[in-house]
Amino acid sequence: MKIAVGSDHAGVQLKHDIIAVLAAEGYEPIDCGAYTEDSVDYPDIAENVAREVLQKNILGILICGTGIGISIAANKIPGIRAALCNDLFAARLAREHNDANIVAIGSRITGSGLAEEIVKTFIKTSFAAGRHQRRVEKITALENKFRERV
Repeated sequence: MKIAVGSDHAGVQLKHDIIAVLAAEGYEPIDCGAYTEDSVDYPDIAENVAREVLQKNILGILICGTGIGISIAANKIPGIRAALCNDLFAARLAREHNDANIVAIGSRITGSGLAEEIVKTFIKTSFAAGRHQRRVEKITALENKFRERV
């Protein structure tokens, strides 16, 4: 299973740690940047990961200093449901209830060990559908409604 992974400059080290864990778990990480700790703009990385997620119908992981900016940027892209997760409970429910396709993590907030467990939980959890399906469909309807207005 392929998984798109990207970070801005603040998250490069955590991204490398997560890529190593993914590979050890048998996943095929797609590194969408950044590749150095030189300053980059997180919306560009969010776009790179979102493109892979949508084109390949895979999950994604985004990392910036807090996880806030990169998740906001990703959520501007129709079809992306990026969830900022700081604990395992949020990671599980992001997938189970919201069918999130990207998890966002703050490298300055979440330590490497916890971030790795968040990623594992996110990836291994399935969407529960049922009563949650209607809500996800409403999110898609909102995207479509406002896309038509622009």
